[in-house]
Amino acid sequence: MENIPQEDREWHHLSADAICDLLSSDPKNGLTPEEAEQRLRRFGANTLTAKKSMNAWLRFLLQFNQPLIYILIAAGVITAALQEWVDSGVIFGVVLVNAIIGYIQESKAESALAALADTMVAGATVLRNGEKKRIPSAELVPGDIVLLQAGDKVPADLRLLNFRDLQVDESALTGESVSVEKSVAALEQGTVLAERRNMVYASSMVTYGQGSGIVTAIGDRTEMGRISELISSAQDLATPLTRKIAHFSHILLYAILVLAAATVVVGMLRGQPLFDMFMAAVALAVGAIPEGLPAAVTITLAIGVSRMAKRRAIIRKLPAVETLGSTTVICSDKTGTLTENQMTVQAIMAGDVHYEVSGAGYAPLGRIVRLDDGDNADNTALSECLRAGVLCNDSLLLEKEGTWYVQGDPTEGALLASAAKGGFNRKEVETQRPRIDSIPFESQHQYMATLHDRGASTPRMVYVKGAVEQILAKCTSAMDIDGNTVPLDSGKINHDVSRMAARGLRVLAFARVKVPADTKTLYHEDVDTGLTFLGLQGMIDPPRAEAVAAVRICKIAGIDIKMITGDHPVTAAAIAGQIGITSAVIDDPEKPEVFTGRMLEKLSDDELKTVTEKINVFARATPEQKIRLVRALQANGHVVAMTGDGVNDAPALKQANIGVAMGITGTDVSKEAADMVLTDDNFSSIEAAVEEGRGVFDNLTKFIVWTLPTNLGEGLVILTAIFLGITLPILPVQILWINMTTAGFLGLMLAFEPKEPGIMQRQPRNPDMPILTGDLIARIFLVGTLLLFGAFGLFQWELARGASIEEARTVAVNTFVIMELFYLFNCRSLTKSIFHLGFFTNMWVFGGVAIMIFIQLGYTYLPLMNRLFQSAAIDAASWVRIVSAGLVTFVVVEVEKRIRSSR
Repeated sequence: MENIPQEDREWHHLSADAICDLLSSDPKNGLTPEEAEQRLRRFGANTLTAKKSMNAWLRFLLQFNQPLIYILIAAGVITAALQEWVDSGVIFGVVLVNAIIGYIQESKAESALAALADTMVAGATVLRNGEKKRIPSAELVPGDIVLLQAGDKVPADLRLLNFRDLQVDESALTGESVSVEKSVAALEQGTVLAERRNMVYASSMVTYGQGSGIVTAIGDRTEMGRISELISSAQDLATPLTRKIAHFSHILLYAILVLAAATVVVGMLRGQPLFDMFMAAVALAVGAIPEGLPAAVTITLAIGVSRMAKRRAIIRKLPAVETLGSTTVICSDKTGTLTENQMTVQAIMAGDVHYEVSGAGYAPLGRIVRLDDGDNADNTALSECLRAGVLCNDSLLLEKEGTWYVQGDPTEGALLASAAKGGFNRKEVETQRPRIDSIPFESQHQYMATLHDRGASTPRMVYVKGAVEQILAKCTSAMDIDGNTVPLDSGKINHDVSRMAARGLRVLAFARVKVPADTKTLYHEDVDTGLTFLGLQGMIDPPRAEAVAAVRICKIAGIDIKMITGDHPVTAAAIAGQIGITSAVIDDPEKPEVFTGRMLEKLSDDELKTVTEKINVFARATPEQKIRLVRALQANGHVVAMTGDGVNDAPALKQANIGVAMGITGTDVSKEAADMVLTDDNFSSIEAAVEEGRGVFDNLTKFIVWTLPTNLGEGLVILTAIFLGITLPILPVQILWINMTTAGFLGLMLAFEPKEPGIMQRQPRNPDMPILTGDLIARIFLVGTLLLFGAFGLFQWELARGASIEEARTVAVNTFVIMELFYLFNCRSLTKSIFHLGFFTNMWVFGGVAIMIFIQLGYTYLPLMNRLFQSAAIDAASWVRIVSAGLVTFVVVEVEKRIRSSR
């Protein structure tokens, strides 16, 4: 008991007897109940330790921990101090709504570990005191002998002791496309996880056969537990948007403090009353704060979420929308993401004739087409090869709601689909040649054989399928296209196998032999020799047709695609070549096209950063290596999107800037670790999401470029008045009116702006670039200056005409609003003319303009509004001057855009 190792994870290199000795267990009788109870107390339950979740109230409070929210809270406090309770209530309402939306979006972000723990809740059949006993999997302990059969979920990590035809689906853990055939022989110590044939791991599924194993690890010490630790260690990264807005907000905070202090100092030096200077500083601070920006960011992202949902991408965290638009690298899993996750026969050789098989997946749709220019007449060898695939088969193809799936082994499902494409109906074939007996597939023999009746007094037929080397060794002849027996050319067949394998195809061979009509039982001796070779079928989990187009579009958009899979290197290279991730498979060891997990193990972090820039395909990658690859890319400055559907993908999904899980085939663990879930499991939906993400960033930038000149203009108006020693042209409450109403009814309409043409033809945005380029900053200062001249100039004009201070201020307020209204049309495109874009392509803008004009008329002429905001009615001549200022702004900005675009 004391000698039981707790940390050794490489049980596969030890013999079964040695492990039983180490774990003090009897393989025939198992543990005694007393020993099991003692070990349960020592090692604990076979469950994953749940991560302590953050308190709901703390998660909610953290929604306020953002610089822009600080600015809004400051604005609310200032307006409350000014006893402007309505405005203060509106601002605090915006803060509260923003926090609630963020809380709802992120409340499930840390639930990946809980979902992972759920995957390990099951029952287990064990030997205790020599008796079979069904117990909860949580009660398993190291040294328990567990019995497995088809349909079982493996309850812990086991070293196999005995097996019969045992096959296990480990795709969620390793990325292997097909069920893995198991054995009990000891392996080399450095064998990678995906090739440990004598081990089975917690949460994998037994698809075929039966076996028994000894528990080597439970709970957190299982491979599942290790993945759980990796998920916990993965960092939650700030998105490009949150980083840039945080940086911008800090700069804005410092600028406000400096200008407010300067206002008070200058006023005091001029001998003006301290109270007046304090109120002027408050007005300046309120004017400089873009109160509508946090709400605009949230709403724009929410609109992006809605648009993406229509394109089959569900966003779990709002900032992920924009992150997609900044993505520079997409790291994609292979199985089920870039591929169909359905084995498909693509090549057949029968009668020394080669065929290509069209169609993908288990759907019996497609054709078998001869590749050479020979006669396309019936090929008896082909018919027999397809028939063998149907009869020597224990699986079923089923259809549900238009989707075909296999009940049984994926390889056998592929054979049934290829036969259907060749015109074979399974029921008819089985009726014509009913099965009498069979030899099931066993790992040590590497073949399956079935005996079939062909009618009274007719020799019965045995069909055999299996590994090429095993079948060829039993064959003494081959069948030609006419059904005649010809000499077997093993060299030619092996050459054909090599060509198929180079394409990443898994190749099976088929043969037959006649036996006497009275044969009722099939023995291995019956198929040891004398078989007639029928042909080869090569299959692969094929790439999705849409993925090929999506990869091409992403490359045009400047986004690198990297495949990171647990599958075999040859298969990964073949799929990568077909999809377009790599141009070709290169066999030069000095310049490998594919890096394996073993190669990655030898690299330092600095070496890995270099490799990730040059290599696009990584095979046999473990969960730890997937995280290392993502971190290496991030260290190189990339914004990384990681796609995947398996449990083994979850840690990397959480580490990536944006994790993308598959909604149909994806495990709950991968979905909970991801920022986005694709409802159709289609890689092409990622390209659509990237496109929407770029559109969202464009619209956010347009809003910022539109709103900041207002704040700048208001600040300049206040500063000018202070330096000239005259009364303020606009009051703090009037500034709040301008900022809140225009942001809501004008600026937010930019969130509905459709994507501009060519959005996927430009390179990804540099993650280190600020939101505002030099040209856009120059435009902000240009328009801010125009607002200063327009509002301050018309304010002075009205006073010179003899207007009251209330009327002059009303003109100044309306000048700000109308100039913003015209400038809104400039901002619908930051580089192109509105007339080139299409004047009526965003009708939301016209709705917002109509509402803004309506409420501005109310502000000007309603007595209640006059009392609340110290406004007054103005005449038609004033409106003409105001509208003229707006037109001048529009024309100047359009000319500026034209000048910049012609450079």
